[in-house]
Amino acid sequence: MNIFIIIVILLSLGFDFLNGVHDSSNVVATMISSRAFSPKMALGVTAVANFAGPFIFGVAVAETIGNEIVAPHTINNQVLIAALLSAIVWNLMTWYFGFPSSSSHALIGGLIGSVLMSAGWQAIHLGGLEKILIALFASPFIGFIFGFIILRLILFLAKKATPRINVLFKRSQLVTALALALSHGTNDAQKTMGIITLALVTGGFLQEFVVPVWVIVLCASMIALGTAVGGWKLIRTLGGKFFKIRPVDGFASQLAGASVIIGASLVGGPVSTTQVVSSAIMGVGAAERVNKVRWSVAQEIAMAWILTIPVTILIGAGFELVMRWLIP
Repeated sequence: MNIFIIIVILLSLGFDFLNGVHDSSNVVATMISSRAFSPKMALGVTAVANFAGPFIFGVAVAETIGNEIVAPHTINNQVLIAALLSAIVWNLMTWYFGFPSSSSHALIGGLIGSVLMSAGWQAIHLGGLEKILIALFASPFIGFIFGFIILRLILFLAKKATPRINVLFKRSQLVTALALALSHGTNDAQKTMGIITLALVTGGFLQEFVVPVWVIVLCASMIALGTAVGGWKLIRTLGGKFFKIRPVDGFASQLAGASVIIGASLVGGPVSTTQVVSSAIMGVGAAERVNKVRWSVAQEIAMAWILTIPVTILIGAGFELVMRWLIP
């Protein structure tokens, strides 16, 4: 195994760890803010579920990322290194400033930028890229709609309930949060599985694109470890800045987010956990009262979403130029 494949693996695992830190907020913020669980318990349960996700729901997303975006024979592992560096830099920047941007968008943008700089448009499978972009950009709107409908349905069914029903919603979040954590591990951890497997195919260590078990174990472990550490700045953003989250809000947003992400994972659609969960939270808030949501905060987060792919394309292209200069 040459040095470049080893670097791709190490960077992929580093990205997975940061992804776990960055996206842990998506899974646990509503659990913590609604006081359903303590922070330590919420992060611990979520980390275990993140690890288990790919083993339960398969690796369809990894195959999409590694096999449907670029033609392996047109690129080398330096291109993958540039893509990973781009995504890692963007994740660190948005983590520092507390913006819950999309790790998925960052990785896709970095990959597109580095591939374009290295091999041009002919190396991109436009059909696969279209599938990925549709999944990434449609899923937040679906998350918002699901969150809106689920809360409206719950409020209708529970309109005669006493305040004691909040206890039920608190306890029920164990199930919905587990489902959301499983969906996160299923979708997000697979993106770097696809990158590592692509590196192995490009380097001639695999004859066909099949994700090895050891790759699944490594990537799932690192995203679980990152989740256990937790990204507290982002947890505060998602957990309290949109609106004050009650147990019913936490339950509804988790159910909506998990439904969208698991559904996308089963058909191989890579989505952004950050976008889906943020949108589901906003949908839940709007279902009760439109002005309940602090839309100014939503606008700031939306700006981070909009910027992610263009910026990481440029960063990925820049890193590819540097790699070409360092390694003629």
